[in-house]
Amino acid sequence: MKFAALLAVSTASLLVVPAYAQDRDTSQDFNGPYISVGGGAALQGSDRGETLIFDTDADGAYGDPVNTMDGTDAFAPGFCNGTATGTANLGCRNDKDGAEFFGRLGYDRRMGNFVLGAVVEGGHSVARDSVSGFSTTPASYTMNREVDYQANARLRAGYTPGGGALFYVTGGGAYARLDNKFTTTNTANSFTDNGKTNAWGYTVGGGAELMVTNNIGLGLEYLYTDVKDKDYVVNVGPGTAPGTNPFLIVNGGTDIRRSDPNFQTHSVRGTLSYRF
Repeated sequence: MKFAALLAVSTASLLVVPAYAQDRDTSQDFNGPYISVGGGAALQGSDRGETLIFDTDADGAYGDPVNTMDGTDAFAPGFCNGTATGTANLGCRNDKDGAEFFGRLGYDRRMGNFVLGAVVEGGHSVARDSVSGFSTTPASYTMNREVDYQANARLRAGYTPGGGALFYVTGGGAYARLDNKFTTTNTANSFTDNGKTNAWGYTVGGGAELMVTNNIGLGLEYLYTDVKDKDYVVNVGPGTAPGTNPFLIVNGGTDIRRSDPNFQTHSVRGTLSYRF
């Protein structure tokens, strides 16, 4: 519902943008280089059905069961898409939405009423994506990830109905440096991870921009970004646990990864641009 509400607000805003166009010469609008800064909200989906997955025999293939000595599932309590609120499967806090800010460099080429351009952008978001699992011990295990910094390079194509206002679609490649964290209430085993990882993917969206002077433009934009990270792994060791510990039975240790490597965000943001 929050995505639908933001998109409705964005759409309404785009429809009224032309009403603010000023009475001036617009023939050279959206033609040439520009710089922009901006910010807005980055929203996380619910990621329903996400779990932790395990490699208990060190063959690099995930999906192995973690069983107790009597063959029962050690993670029978289940999983949830968020941060654990207790040691048993009592529920999770939802993924965290947050603010984002960015800067960009761009270049547009206007051909009549049509505009083609390229954009390079970098910034930061505080949205957080989490997943938790619960063992019969009882204990909880949570993986969190958020963007340390992100960048994208994309094309955009738009239409200006006589200058002054531009409506466009955009898309291209995206990169994110992810800050991963692991927490658990299990104090018997040892846990190590590989921390920050690189994620690659794509971003698509659209928006509108209004030139309020010959050099200053205001914009509203929506972007959907999907980057994939398969590199983050938590290694479970013996610690003080006995050899009958479910993580140790098969091969003396277990690797943990999240089942969904995709980090997806919906962004609604405003922009302030200066055109040279």
